[in-house]
Amino acid sequence: MTEDLQIAKLDNPAWEVIGQGITAYNTQQAGEDDGQNLCFVLKMPDGEIVGGVIGATYWGWLYVNLMWLRDDLRGRGYGKELLTLAEDEARQRGAKQSYLDTFSFQALGFYQKQGYEIFGQLDDFPPGHQRYFLRKKL
Repeated sequence: MTEDLQIAKLDNPAWEVIGQGITAYNTQQAGEDDGQNLCFVLKMPDGEIVGGVIGATYWGWLYVNLMWLRDDLRGRGYGKELLTLAEDEARQRGAKQSYLDTFSFQALGFYQKQGYEIFGQLDDFPPGHQRYFLRKKL
């Protein structure tokens, strides 16, 4: 390295600059991703959000980023309904596959019941648990 460049530690990450840079590079290499976010929530009559799914579609895939239901609402079909809505929206956008990750103490069995298959696993992440990566053809 012969230039006068510096590496600096930032307390507030430069998401915008780095994100725009990697997006431009990815587009150059793989074409437009047609990325769109999606979100479905479960609301109480008073408007309180008690669950939901957040994800995105891009390059013909659905990525399920976050999914959560309040403890007392689990096992009642709401999770399946939320995930189905996300998958249906993704299909309408042209997605053919879906992927997500979950921990061993979260919802591995739930996702497997919905047709997701493990394609990767990290042991001891966090210590004493596993992190699973799953996919499904839509």
